[in-house]
Amino acid sequence: MKPVIALVGRPNVGKSTLFNRMTKSRDAIVADFAGLTRDRHYGDGHLGDREFIVIDTGGFEPTAESGIVKEMAKQTRQAVAEADAVIFVVDVRGGLSAQDHDIARFLRTTGKKILLAANKAEGMTDSPLLGEFYELGLGAPHPVSAAHGQGVRSLTEAALVDFPFDEDEEAEVDPDAPIRLAVAGRPNVGKSTLINTWLGEERLVAFDLPGTTRDAIHVPFERHGQKFELIDTAGLRRKGRVFEAIEKFSVVKTLQAIADANVVLLLLDATQGVTDQDAHIAGYILDSGRAVVLAVNKWDAVDDYQKQLLQRSIEQRLAFLKFAPLLHISAKKRQGLGPVWKAIADAHASATRKMPTPVLTRLLHEAVEHQAPKRAGMFRPKLRYAHQGGMNPPIIVIHGNSLDHVTDSYKRFLEGRFRDHFKLIGTPLRIEMRSSRNPFDEK
Repeated sequence: MKPVIALVGRPNVGKSTLFNRMTKSRDAIVADFAGLTRDRHYGDGHLGDREFIVIDTGGFEPTAESGIVKEMAKQTRQAVAEADAVIFVVDVRGGLSAQDHDIARFLRTTGKKILLAANKAEGMTDSPLLGEFYELGLGAPHPVSAAHGQGVRSLTEAALVDFPFDEDEEAEVDPDAPIRLAVAGRPNVGKSTLINTWLGEERLVAFDLPGTTRDAIHVPFERHGQKFELIDTAGLRRKGRVFEAIEKFSVVKTLQAIADANVVLLLLDATQGVTDQDAHIAGYILDSGRAVVLAVNKWDAVDDYQKQLLQRSIEQRLAFLKFAPLLHISAKKRQGLGPVWKAIADAHASATRKMPTPVLTRLLHEAVEHQAPKRAGMFRPKLRYAHQGGMNPPIIVIHGNSLDHVTDSYKRFLEGRFRDHFKLIGTPLRIEMRSSRNPFDEK
């Protein structure tokens, strides 16, 4: 599971600049639900093959007792609670402040791994100004320049050094392994109700396994001989012998569960429509390459007009998930849950389908005969053969000449042909183009 790094510090010390540097300016996912006065930003970071999640927070004043500053402090505390490592950002040029001491005092009580990042230290790696930050009692400061990228890599390596890295992530798919299923969605969309219905009414074999340090709970269960493993995003906890599902929203838990799953069930609320937050989560699922099933909960609570509006909203705002099956359910009344299980199994089967090279190559040639790629100036792309480059999501690698001139629309045309033949439902399909090297280029 991806480690989580939180960036904290007083205002204007360069936290957001450091966030953008660590995530290589990738757009952050914003938790924009009601009650969030100042958003926390979440983004993916990469260090070689290692992946991690970064949380950017607002200016932190631990002693604030009212107003927006108190709300920002509450959000920062939540970010620290979710994190595995905390980077405390201070400003070398601004010097040490009383607020820095307050933040350090709070961080020392958390028991988390804390790293002190002395920002704006370009050309000051040996400066005596760094010495005063030892007062904070958090060890040696790491001199960095978020604006120029200096020292950021070594700081990130230090933050990740204690967390194991799973090198077998891309191992061969085990056909007997359970389907890892994550239920994702906004707060109060019905995730807990749905999970409790599965655990109580479907007569599932379920038990609690020890979680990781981040309390991610995996619940194995079985239905009609098919094994599943539910990855909790709804805050499932065990209370005595009764499973209690607490509707507690955590973006980090959702992102980690999506990254760890084979299939994601994205739950939408029929009474609320498709919100920005739904689109953010859906986009993250697509970026992660996970198979996805869309389920609209509370379908019994809306009239025909609202149903039509919702259908149009899904088609417009979630158009990039048009390959995903769409189901209408009522978790409370236990309606429509049977087809959900079939859709989950179909999506997983599609994501792990084996596609033989001869069949892929034949389909490629048939597609080119039906519609050849556009000529680009002097070049007409020549598509020679295709093979499968990975599973979950399925990757098709196409070899040929001048393939960097193949348009996105032609790639979508090819994707449609491959999807139709292999009956791929509920999974993204990635197409990679690899051009042969021209031996005369250097002559």
